[in-house]
Amino acid sequence: MRSLIRLAVAAGFAMAGSSVALAQSTPSLPTKEGDYIIKNFKFSDGETLDTLRMHYTTLGTPTRDKSGRVTNAVLIMHGTGGSGHQFLRPQFSGVLFVPGGLLDIKKYYIILPDDIGHGKSSKPSDGMRANFPQYGYEDMVNAEHELVTKGLNVNHLRLVMGTSMGCMHSFMWGEAWPDMMDALMPLACEPTQIAGRNRMWRKMTIDAIRSDPAWDNGNYKTQPLMGLRVAVDMLLIAGSAPQQMQKDLPTRDDADKYLADKTASYFSELDANDFLYQVGSSRDYDPSAKLEAIKAPTMWINSADDFINPPYLGIAEGLAARNPHIKYVVIPESMQTHGHGTHTWAAVWHDQMAELLKESAH
Repeated sequence: MRSLIRLAVAAGFAMAGSSVALAQSTPSLPTKEGDYIIKNFKFSDGETLDTLRMHYTTLGTPTRDKSGRVTNAVLIMHGTGGSGHQFLRPQFSGVLFVPGGLLDIKKYYIILPDDIGHGKSSKPSDGMRANFPQYGYEDMVNAEHELVTKGLNVNHLRLVMGTSMGCMHSFMWGEAWPDMMDALMPLACEPTQIAGRNRMWRKMTIDAIRSDPAWDNGNYKTQPLMGLRVAVDMLLIAGSAPQQMQKDLPTRDDADKYLADKTASYFSELDANDFLYQVGSSRDYDPSAKLEAIKAPTMWINSADDFINPPYLGIAEGLAARNPHIKYVVIPESMQTHGHGTHTWAAVWHDQMAELLKESAH
């Protein structure tokens, strides 16, 4: 029914310049925020948290058919270290959420959760530090599902999509609740265990923080900056976009200043325990065994310049071929791509989303 493909998206690149202008003029969006409290949340390892706070942001209004089924809800899940607010940035919201956009908030009900350990949801830095339950992706996805179904009373999703970690969660949603969504759009991930270089750079950041004497088993009095510096360095490399960086940082001094500024910015925001939990939470991720369970049309998109998920490894083709519902697209590197972060630049994969929404319409 659906085939594995690799294609250039020249049309998407052509519209990228105009979409930037649109994005820069996007007005502030009418968001609603709230907290859903889950009592006695049980984690997969048996630990229980008396009160788990799941923060969320929504746009638009849900609509229901005669049977009470929600017809216009879209769940969008963020990446490691992010929050639902990242999708309010103009390169995403200014392309999709605006009048006439593919996810125009006058037509769709957009759900942007902050995952466990992220944003304004419950996390180690709230006070428990290293005593916070060691959550994994299974826990995060279960909490997302409870937020959507019980907290927001949404019983069906027009589209489930996510970026990076949210991409991985999208595959998990498609396997766990295959009849709950009309379509899936995972962006920038692989539906298999994190291994090889992808695991190594994550482990490097974890080891660097834990080996910093200031870390003190998570009971630090000041942030363990030696370890965090290694973590920041690896984050900058993992998320890098070579062509964009060469254009934006054409001299040695430009590159050095960028590095100094980004490091200072990270240091002002990062909490070591939160970071360790966020990066470590992927340890239980491996949806590869159940890919055939996915029923919804799936548009899976990676980019050629993604350091974290380099397509030349050839992993994706074999995985996608196992399920006829999955279409796999690789976006070629260009001046419009942004490395791993291409997942948030909606103009680049706009046409693929339009195709998916058209195919999955009822």
